[in-house]
Amino acid sequence: MQTLFDLVRRYADAHADQSGVAQTPVPGLSMVRVLYPGALQVAINRPLVAMVLQGRKLVTMGAETFDLGPGDALLISADVPTVSQISKASVAAPYYALILELDLSMIADIAAAIGLPHGQGGPISVERFDPHVEDVATRLMQFLNRSGAISVLGDGLLREMHYWMLSGSHGTAIRRLGTADSHAQRISRAVALIRAQFAETLRVNDLAEAAGMSISSFHQHFRAATTLSPLQFQKQLRLIEARRRMMAEGTAIADAAYAVGYESVPQFTREYSRLFNVSPGRDLRQTRVGTSGLQPA
Repeated sequence: MQTLFDLVRRYADAHADQSGVAQTPVPGLSMVRVLYPGALQVAINRPLVAMVLQGRKLVTMGAETFDLGPGDALLISADVPTVSQISKASVAAPYYALILELDLSMIADIAAAIGLPHGQGGPISVERFDPHVEDVATRLMQFLNRSGAISVLGDGLLREMHYWMLSGSHGTAIRRLGTADSHAQRISRAVALIRAQFAETLRVNDLAEAAGMSISSFHQHFRAATTLSPLQFQKQLRLIEARRRMMAEGTAIADAAYAVGYESVPQFTREYSRLFNVSPGRDLRQTRVGTSGLQPA
């Protein structure tokens, strides 16, 4: 793990933005670098695998809390809301993690090619690093600063990484994402529509049609997959995006509210306070204080 850690550390140190995220030229691959333990963060993640290389992080979904440390790989196999907190990080020893968003079409293609059975399991699980996945991640990291190598080899390495994840300890949960026309695949189409148009007024009929389900079946399977109703899902996306705009871009509270689809600032303030357990104004002030000490939002 030391080689992968060194590669991630060097890249993240050089490329992390103010929020601590370092994007890469490889689609879906990023790194996180955090210098201090932080406040609770609410998110609706896309399906992904997060490999923790240094520091510790707590991730809660519903009544379950996962404590992640070096060598742990977190799988989120559905678009579910999580509350997370960096619990161990410092300037001398920052929190580092390598993140890969799962490519559902690649998963379906590989699962069909090798005849994997339909998967089961919950939306979140934690396992130790798979050595094959670690090996591919290391090779991928070695090519990041070589654009020619990435353009030629990147897709193949991503496909190899997905193959080993499907074949490894996380495979059972990931495989359900690759089952053709499964409920997970159908709901993912509706989720993609909500993510693309979260600031607009969406009709449940249109979402159910995108999923190829009746309205009653759509409601049932959407909540089973995401733990939220479609309206709650859209609302959380709006609030999370509004917070990102305020914290990362300095957008005023009212402007952020209107930009994500709210017509009433008081309503936005109430719902923001309910989700994040702090008012927008106070959250902004606290984050500015933290940022002055180089604490990422």
